[in-house]
Amino acid sequence: MELPQNQNNGYVTVIISVLVLSGFTVMDLADAVWVSHGGDLGNTRSRSIHDEPFINPVLISKLQLKWKFFTGDDTTATPSGGRWGSLLPIMEWIFVCIADDLIVIGIYGPAVVVAVNRLKGTLVWSTVLDPHPRSQITMSGTPYSGDFYVGVSSLEEALPPEQCCTFRGSMAKLDIGTGEVLWRTYMIPDNGGQIGGYSGAALWGSSPAIDIKRGLVYIGTGNLYSAPAEVLECQARRNNQTTPSQPDQCVDDPNVHFDSILALELHSGKIRWFRRFESYDVFYFACLVPNNPTCPPGPNLDADFGEAPMLLTIFSNGTKRDVVVAVQKSGYTWALDRDSGDIVWFNVAGPGGLEGGGVWGAATDGKRVYTNIVNSYLASFRLAPSNQTTTSGAWVALDANTGEIVWSTTNPSNETAHGPVTVANGVVFAGSVAPSGPFYGMDAETGTIIWTYNTNATVYGGASVSYGCVYLGHGYTVALAKFHPSWNRGTSLFAFCTL
Repeated sequence: MELPQNQNNGYVTVIISVLVLSGFTVMDLADAVWVSHGGDLGNTRSRSIHDEPFINPVLISKLQLKWKFFTGDDTTATPSGGRWGSLLPIMEWIFVCIADDLIVIGIYGPAVVVAVNRLKGTLVWSTVLDPHPRSQITMSGTPYSGDFYVGVSSLEEALPPEQCCTFRGSMAKLDIGTGEVLWRTYMIPDNGGQIGGYSGAALWGSSPAIDIKRGLVYIGTGNLYSAPAEVLECQARRNNQTTPSQPDQCVDDPNVHFDSILALELHSGKIRWFRRFESYDVFYFACLVPNNPTCPPGPNLDADFGEAPMLLTIFSNGTKRDVVVAVQKSGYTWALDRDSGDIVWFNVAGPGGLEGGGVWGAATDGKRVYTNIVNSYLASFRLAPSNQTTTSGAWVALDANTGEIVWSTTNPSNETAHGPVTVANGVVFAGSVAPSGPFYGMDAETGTIIWTYNTNATVYGGASVSYGCVYLGHGYTVALAKFHPSWNRGTSLFAFCTL
């Protein structure tokens, strides 16, 4: 199940902000150091001491509000932009990414990618990636070498069972200058637009990670919305067995890539390798109703990858290995070999749930992997390696080499932890959905909270970091907020700086 972002007001706010701020000065593209949700080609959501010398566990005591920009509504995306100029921030606040002189934005229903001039706000090109009326772009694309890589997702699973489903998740490469689609790779076989086949496997979170050396782009996919009748019947029979057969062979088509991590060739879109982490996962919104007879046979795990993998290099058993790491909504964290997709290590960072588990984006500094654990079921779980427990959301750090949990920090506002995390030179940043809008800085080595600021509205999005400043928006009153009446509306974008 995809977790919706703000499909309307967020995009309007984005364009207005660009027009207002771009009039003051021109930003050198070399300074646009955080150009997408993932922050870099490796989707690491991180800054090291070489990139960010002005923020660390000592200097964070100097971090204070520098300015606040009034947007008038929710901001759920990670801000992108560059350095300071004069007395005003030279920032283009966008939902997707900065690419050359363009701001590239994904919108909803159908899935359209739009490029506008970042200084003038004028339309440069618009490309329909999927004409399906319920398709959308929620992933932040990744620009590289004149091209733009982005996945397509959908909210079709919210339709009544008799209308669900035909959408097929896909990954596309576009020419950044013209919007021309250069290739498109589907995650499941063609269903002919007819209900009753495979559907789903959306690409909906984070930013595709690009390995220049290998010429590969790495992505993660979501659950199935539907499956052929023979698959559902097979699963029903298996559920009725006293001792289910192993392994589960109900979904035996190698071209069905749900709940998977894949490596695609940059030049062609050909799938180099894939690894699926669930043998069966058919879920749509009707399954939220307990004992609903229209829900497909279980288990209805809804175990998406709500984020793309991150690229990092580790030492496993003394051997240097290039890996990709991603966290599932199930709470499982996986490290895979970049060349083969072989599992290097895995661990359970925390409990899963319909809203997570890990979603929207983990972070890594190469030493540790940091993730949110939403804990949407409010399950009691141990804050490893301690013996303390919590029923709130939490943030967890795992050793990048082994996957062992280094620390776990509960959300002190006693709420879930929905937003992505960010790490900058020894400090992990994360927000809380609590109405007071807490925003926390944690010591990356210990998980100790060493800095806090209340933004006065739910924080659902993540932070970006650039030149001694941390940028964050707040507010979330759409989509999932209907199930969380305490979540509230935001009005502003914040800049916290040490300089």
